[in-house]
Amino acid sequence: MRFMDAAAHPQNMTREPHQPRDIKHSEYSKNPDKLASMVRNYDMKALRSLNGVNGIAEVVNVSIDEGVKSTDIPTRQETYGINKYTEKPSKSFFMFIWDALHDLTLIILIVCAIVSIGVGLATEGFPNGIYDGLGILLSILLVVTVTAVSDYKQSLQFKDLDKEKKKIACHVTRDTCRQKVSIYDLVVGDVVHLSIGDQVPADGIFISGYNLLIDESSLTGESDPVIINEKKPFLLAGTKVQDGSAKMLVTAVGMKTEWGKLMETLSEEGEDETPLQVKLNGVATIIGKIGLVFAILTFLVLTVRFLIEKAMRNEFTTWSSADALSMLDYFATAVTIIVVAVPEGLPLAVTLSLAFAMKELMKDKALVRHLSACETMGSSTVICTDKTGTLTTNHMVVTKIFVSGEIKDVKDNAKLPERVSDVLLQGIFECTGSEVVKDKSGKTSILGTPTESAILQYGLDLGGDFETVRREIKMLKMEPFNSAKKKMSVIVTLPEGQTRAFCKGASEIVLGLCDKMIDGNGEVVPLSEEKVKFVTNVIEEFAVEALRTLCLAYLDVEGSFDCEKNLPESGYTLIAVVGIKDPLRPGVKEAVETCLAAGITVRMVTGDNINTAKAIAKECGILTEGGIAIEGPDFRTKTIQELNEIAPRIQVMARSSPTDKHELVKHLKAMSEVVAVTGDGTNDAPALHESDIGFAMGIAGTEVAKEQADVIVMDDDFATIVKVAKWGRAVYINIQKFVQFQLTVNIVALMINFVSACITGSAPLTAVQLLWVNLIMDTLGALALATEPPNDGLMKRQPVKRTDSFITKTMWRNIIGQSIYQMAVLFVLNFAGKPILNLHGPDSTAILNTFIFNTFVFCQVFNEINSREIDKINIFRGMFSSWIFLGVMISTVVFQVIIVEFLGTFASTVPLDWELWGLSIVIGLVSMPIAVVLKCIPVEKTAAVKEQHDGYESLPNGPEIV
Repeated sequence: MRFMDAAAHPQNMTREPHQPRDIKHSEYSKNPDKLASMVRNYDMKALRSLNGVNGIAEVVNVSIDEGVKSTDIPTRQETYGINKYTEKPSKSFFMFIWDALHDLTLIILIVCAIVSIGVGLATEGFPNGIYDGLGILLSILLVVTVTAVSDYKQSLQFKDLDKEKKKIACHVTRDTCRQKVSIYDLVVGDVVHLSIGDQVPADGIFISGYNLLIDESSLTGESDPVIINEKKPFLLAGTKVQDGSAKMLVTAVGMKTEWGKLMETLSEEGEDETPLQVKLNGVATIIGKIGLVFAILTFLVLTVRFLIEKAMRNEFTTWSSADALSMLDYFATAVTIIVVAVPEGLPLAVTLSLAFAMKELMKDKALVRHLSACETMGSSTVICTDKTGTLTTNHMVVTKIFVSGEIKDVKDNAKLPERVSDVLLQGIFECTGSEVVKDKSGKTSILGTPTESAILQYGLDLGGDFETVRREIKMLKMEPFNSAKKKMSVIVTLPEGQTRAFCKGASEIVLGLCDKMIDGNGEVVPLSEEKVKFVTNVIEEFAVEALRTLCLAYLDVEGSFDCEKNLPESGYTLIAVVGIKDPLRPGVKEAVETCLAAGITVRMVTGDNINTAKAIAKECGILTEGGIAIEGPDFRTKTIQELNEIAPRIQVMARSSPTDKHELVKHLKAMSEVVAVTGDGTNDAPALHESDIGFAMGIAGTEVAKEQADVIVMDDDFATIVKVAKWGRAVYINIQKFVQFQLTVNIVALMINFVSACITGSAPLTAVQLLWVNLIMDTLGALALATEPPNDGLMKRQPVKRTDSFITKTMWRNIIGQSIYQMAVLFVLNFAGKPILNLHGPDSTAILNTFIFNTFVFCQVFNEINSREIDKINIFRGMFSSWIFLGVMISTVVFQVIIVEFLGTFASTVPLDWELWGLSIVIGLVSMPIAVVLKCIPVEKTAAVKEQHDGYESLPNGPEIV
C-alpha cells in the first residue's frame, strides 16, 4: 500500500520539509468531504502527515481536553453538517389510495361498473342508465378511501415510533465538562466517551482508551471484533462497542459518514408479518376459495335460469341490451360475493389491534420495536427478569461498609484511619468507569452506572476530591467491568512513583484474589482461613439484608509494569466490603402476583450474590416454598436430565453469567415455554435474541441490548412488562372477537344470495349493498372490535398455548347459532315476506328487498355488540367508555339510514316506513337474547378455566344448575 501511495503521489517526495503540514491543514480545514474520506478509507498516511489525532484536533479547531465550545455548535453544523441521515420520503395518502385500488376483485368490479354505465346509457339514456354503475363506483370509492385512511394513519404512527427508537444519547466533553447529549446534536470536533454496549454515533478517530473492541458486523458483515488503538484508530458510525472504553474525536457526521452513505442506498423495510397475521392469512385464503366456489355457482345458477326462462318464452334467438345488462348484473353480483367472502379485514384487524396496542403502550412507557412482540407476549409463560433496576429502583446508596476489620454503618459518619482512608479513596476514584463532573454553576454530578455512582458518592461524602486524586495519579491501564469476569481492574502510578493495581467487583471473586487485608490499625496483615471465613460471613450478612456487596482490593507492584501484559490476578490486599442498598420498586410485588395469577412464572436471573438475590426474591414474591435458588456455576455443571428436573422449579439464578442466562432461555424454550427475557448489558444480547420476546431497559440498557430487543422498557420497571403481557392478551382476544363477527356475516351473506339465486333466480342483496356490508364487517368491524382496551380480568386466566386452535369451540358455537338465526329470518322474509308484511303493489318487491337488506345490516350491528364478549353475558361492560366502538356503531346506523332513505337510485333501495324500520331493529335486537341462550350451552370442559378472562364466573351448567 505504501508503494502504491508513493507511485500515486510522486510530488510528495519533492516537497520542502515545511510544506506538507501547511498544505495538509489547508486541504482538510473546513473540508468535510476530505476529512470524512480519510476515516472512511482508513488513510493512515494522511493521518500521520497531519500529526495524528492532535493534528486533526488543530484542523477542526478544538482542544481535546476542553472539547467543543457550545457557542461554536451552529457554525460547525453549518460547515460540517448535522448528525442526521436523509430519510426516504414517506408514502403520500394518494399512494395508499393507489395501493388499495390494486385489489383484483375491486378492479373487476370497476370494469363491471363501467360496462354497466355504457350499456345503461345505450338502453335507458342519461341519467337513469348510469345509476347502477355509478352506485358500484361510489361504493368502491368509499371502501378504498376508508382502507387508505386506515393504512395512512398506521404509517404515520409507525413513523412516530421509529423516531422514538432512534432517540440515543451519548457522553461528550464540551466547555471542559463531560455532559450527556443526543447523538443528533453531535458536531465535528466533539470528544465522545465510549463504553461497553454503546453505538459509535459518528465517524471519528481514537484519542485514548483501554481494551477497545469494536463490532463492525453491521457495516462489514465480519463477525470478529476489531481492536482499536493508536495503530488502528479509525472508528465508524453504526458500529458497536463490544468491550473496553475510549475517547474519540468526531471527524464526520450524518450523511458524510460511511453509515450515512449506506443508509442512502437502503429503502425503508416494512414490518414482517406477525405469526397471527400469517395464520389468519391462511384462514382468509380458505374462506376466499369457498367464496369463489359460491360466486361461480351463483353466477351459473342465475345464468342457466335466465337462459331456460328465455328459451321457454321462445326468445332464445332474440337478444336485447336489457338482457346483456341482466347478465352483467349477475356477473357483478358474483364478483361482489367474492369481495364479501374474501375477509381482507382479518390481517387488517391484526395490524390495527397491534398498532393501537403499540400506541397505548407508548403512553405506558413501553416502546414496541417489532409488531409481533405484543402478540407473542400475550402467550408468554415465563419471564426471566434482571434484579437491578427492573425489580429494584436502581437508586443505589452505600449503607454499610466492612473496613479496618469491622462493620460500620455509613450514616454514623465514623472516622477511618488516615492510611485506610487514603487507599480506600484511591481505589474508589481510580477503579471506576464513571466520572464526577461539575457544571458551569459549580454543581457536582456523577455520570455513570448507579452502582458506580453510589460508591463515588460515598467517596465524596468521606471528603475525597475526585479531580485531585485523578490529577495526581497517572493511570497506566484499565480493564473495564464486564459481566463475564464480574470485576474491573486498573493499574496506576502513585505520586511517589509506586505502581499500584486496584480491583473492584463481585465480593467472593475479589476476595478469592486476596491473601492480605487491612486491619483496625491500618496495618496490612495476612488473610488467614479464619479471617476469610469472617469476611465471608460479613458478605452473607450484608446479602441477607438485601444489600449488593462489592469488594475493593489493591496490590503494590514491584518495579515498572509492562502495559502489554495482563493485570495481576492474585496477591491483593482487601481494603473494604461495600454494602449497597437498592430498594424494591413500588408496585413490583403486585406485578409479580398478577403474573402468577395469569399463569406466568417469574424467574430472577442476576449477577448478584445468592443471598442478596434470595432476599429480594422473597420480598417481591418470586421465591416461593417449592422454588429453587441456584448459582450460575452450579447450573453449568448440571446434565440435561438434571436440568429437565430442576428447570421448571428454578426461581432464582444468582452469580449468573450471560451464557448461563442464554442456556436457561434455550432450555426453557425446548420445554415448550414461551419465554420473555429482560436485559440491559451488551452480554445480554444473545439471551434477548434467543428469547421469544426480549425486553431491553431504556435507562440502564446499552444500545447493543436495545438493538436485539423486541420491546424497550422506557422506565426500566417490571410492572411495565406486565402491562405489555396484558395488552398482548387483549390483542389476541380482540382478534378472536372480530373473527367470530366476520365469519357470521360471511356465512349468512353467501348462503342468502346463493340459495335465493338457486330458488328465485335473483339475489336479494345487490352489488352496492354487498360492498356496504363488506365495509361494515371488514374495515369498520376491525376498527370497532380490534381496538378494545384490556381489563384486569385478562390476567386471571392461563396463557394461550402455541398449539391451541385460534377459532375455539366456543366461537364456533356462537358463529353457528347466530348464522342459523339470521338465515332463518332472512329466508322466511325472502320467500314469504310479502304476505307476512302485507306488501302489495308494483313496488312490493323493491320494498321487500330493501327490508331484507336493512334487517341484514341491523343483525350485523347487534351481532357486533354481541361479539364484544365471547363467553360472558354482560356484553355492555366498558362499551360506553370505548369511544371508537360507539363511533363505529353510530356512523354505521347513520349511514344505513342515508343509504336506504336518500341513495335509493344508487343502492337499489326504496324508503321504508317507520314500522318496517322498527321491525328491522327488533329482528336485529333479538340476536342479543339468542346470544345469552347460546352462551349457556357448554362446549368445552375447560371453558370455565380457559375462557374466564373478564372476571366473571361462567354460568352454571349441567348438575350445577340444580
